[in-house]
Amino acid sequence: MGRSLRDGTGTLSVQGGAAVPVEVAASYRARRRGLLGRDGVAGALLLTPANSVHTFGMRFPIDVAHLDRELRVLAVVTMRPGRLGALRLRARHVLEAEAGAMAGWGLRPGVRVTVTTDPAGGGQGGPGPSSVKAP
Repeated sequence: MGRSLRDGTGTLSVQGGAAVPVEVAASYRARRRGLLGRDGVAGALLLTPANSVHTFGMRFPIDVAHLDRELRVLAVVTMRPGRLGALRLRARHVLEAEAGAMAGWGLRPGVRVTVTTDPAGGGQGGPGPSSVKAP
């Protein structure tokens, strides 16, 4: 079993596809803030643990991917601002990105992702792939 993720940055690798920058929001405070008040996101935001999201107070539409404990995609939806997302009982993590980005990365149900975190939140080339411990 891998180590738990913490707030910071890293790289999200899509099975057989893209590698994109990712911001990890693992603390209550970081998950609560999410993408609120931003005009966009470079790459993706991983909320962990999480099984649903809302877009109240958001300025732009987003793609939302629900991930299980093995970081396998359960569902991908696009949400406009001012919406309440569905609760996904099997989801343990939620990935957010600007609308349309996930299709370009090859992210769809059944695909697995890995997260490589940057050491101490800075620079590239973290300590290796991270998996998230089951709650």
